Amino acid sequence: MTNLLLDLFDHMQSADAAVWSAALKSPSAAADAQLCKYLLHASSVQRAFLDAWKGRPFVFRDNFDAVHLDDELVAVRAYYPEARAFIADLDGDALTGTIRLPWVGWIEQQSKQTLAPTTLCETILQVISHSTHHRAQANTRLRTVGAEPPMVDYIAWLWRGRPKPEWPAAPQPA
Repeated sequence: MTNLLLDLFDHMQSADAAVWSAALKSPSAAADAQLCKYLLHASSVQRAFLDAWKGRPFVFRDNFDAVHLDDELVAVRAYYPEARAFIADLDGDALTGTIRLPWVGWIEQQSKQTLAPTTLCETILQVISHSTHHRAQANTRLRTVGAEPPMVDYIAWLWRGRPKPEWPAAPQPA
């Protein structure tokens, strides 16, 4: 199971990098507030789950007003090696163990129902699925602002031989 999760995670990183690259290549895309929200929300959720998995305090950023994508690239990229190393170190017992995410209590209050337990494996799959959802929104937005969205399908990634992510170069300080 760990190998499958790592494969899906590697695809997620490669696909995320492709979308970020497309966004930062296009001035209209890089300046688009809605595209910025899609990409940074996905990144914030990825980070929140990793923090939960590692038992770190829950901090969730959800305000991206006046934020520029190029200013966020270094922090966004830092997530992937840390998360991949965490997943690579998991064994079957860890994957099938339950985890109560820090925000479950809030969701239970809002929905007025008790939520079923989830396993660590299920939450890893949630991160991958959630990221796919927001990449699709980002690709739609890229097309709307006149940029070319990249092909990020899992099968296309497999056909290309599982290429490593191609992140845009980090901006140089002025």
